[in-house]
Amino acid sequence: MIVVHHLNNSRSQRVLWLLEELGLDYEIVRYQRDPQTMLAPPALKAIHPLGKSPVITDGDVVVAESGAIAEYLIDTYGNGRLIPPAGTEDRRRWTYFLHYAEGSAMAPLLMKLIFDRVESSPAPFFVKPIAKAIAAKVKGSYIQPQIAMHLDYLEAELGQREWFAGNAFSAADIQMSFPLEAAAARAGLDASRPQLTAFLKRIHSRPAFQRALERGGPYELLK
Repeated sequence: MIVVHHLNNSRSQRVLWLLEELGLDYEIVRYQRDPQTMLAPPALKAIHPLGKSPVITDGDVVVAESGAIAEYLIDTYGNGRLIPPAGTEDRRRWTYFLHYAEGSAMAPLLMKLIFDRVESSPAPFFVKPIAKAIAAKVKGSYIQPQIAMHLDYLEAELGQREWFAGNAFSAADIQMSFPLEAAAARAGLDASRPQLTAFLKRIHSRPAFQRALERGGPYELLK
């Protein structure tokens, strides 16, 4: 039995969605973030040494990292579903976006989250203005332009085809959902980029996506 070690409000929501799209049976073991630090609990280290989510177990197999989990599930249980045929341009795009989602798209979004917290975190009165000024400078000169560049790139990509790997929905779209949800929640993705907002509406309407939300519980990035 596949077991998803599911951390609330995390990338593991994508794993639940993929499992629902594939129609696979699975169990969920739930973990809650620390409300102050937002970090995963130490109990996850009993599953994987890094103590991060997502991670799945499948019998004696332990797989961490959302892209690696997606590849494992598609290779093991997909039977050709949610992946384009080998040797095609769509397959190359599938592989690219499966890894681009975490390798490139999430980096500036994570940096924005960190520097937002620098601006809002308590600090001595004589330090606070300096910290806020540094954070604002980094965000304005680097982070926000990087986010805008990636969103413009992705908007143009979806202007050429319905889904990221081609004209058929695939696991690459599941993988790409998290950075786009994060950008919509916290980084300015709005109706000014109609292709990306339409993509989010399409995925939210998928029955498997909705079933994953029911199984996984409330998902703050969607608020």
